Amino acid sequence: MFTQKFLVALLLAASLVSASVLRFGLDKRIKKRAPGDVITKCTVNNTVALTFDDGPYIWLNEIVDTLNAANAKGTFFFNGDNFGCIYDEAMTARVKYAYDHGHQMASHTWRHLHLNTLNEHQLHVEMWAVEEAIYRITGVYVAFTRPPFGEYNALVQQVAAARGQTLANWDFDSRDAAGASMAQTLGAYTNLIGSRPPTILTLNHEVNPDTPRDLPNIIRELQAAGYQLVTLAECLGQEPYQFVSPPQVRDASWTCGRR
Repeated sequence: MFTQKFLVALLLAASLVSASVLRFGLDKRIKKRAPGDVITKCTVNNTVALTFDDGPYIWLNEIVDTLNAANAKGTFFFNGDNFGCIYDEAMTARVKYAYDHGHQMASHTWRHLHLNTLNEHQLHVEMWAVEEAIYRITGVYVAFTRPPFGEYNALVQQVAAARGQTLANWDFDSRDAAGASMAQTLGAYTNLIGSRPPTILTLNHEVNPDTPRDLPNIIRELQAAGYQLVTLAECLGQEPYQFVSPPQVRDASWTCGRR
């Protein structure tokens, strides 16, 4: 016979496990992936995936409008609390605007930390917090994570796999985060297009003030060369999200203050 004390302890342990599962989003809808899933290239011929890191930020709607005017799609790797809190009403509206206009949502983790310096628990928190935020705002549970600085190790891969995430880096860096001028960024794109790779997976930064001004010329050159400008998932022939539900209603928990 179990003692009352033992049964109480057992129920408490079960509740803690359940809370951990819910907190980190590890429910039955999460699709575990192989720990080696790190992509750097598109696989669908003649496609370009324009991706934008570090948002949501003040130029997001302008970038979305520029893409849509050219019948192009982009992928946005969002942080939760980097250049601003994703739960701020203006930021939330921008995320929803990008999603509602047909662009792909993806994770860039919560605070843009060096993931290869974190332990397993910290990694789950950094990934889960922004996954939850995007899910609350849009109703989609993302399937792709870009590690900040492109840095990862075996533990990062293991945690990403447990979360159903594919790690997504790039094969072309626009250098817009390294101080490249508008002319230098456009020149780098022009040189790349001239070498005519079968696919391109780009790294751009939404928070760079030159990005909205560079983008029309970049799009024009890529499309003139015959490339299709698609989302990351489309350039890989994969699904963009693990599951999709209705967006949630804002409440008092929509804050960056308690992370």
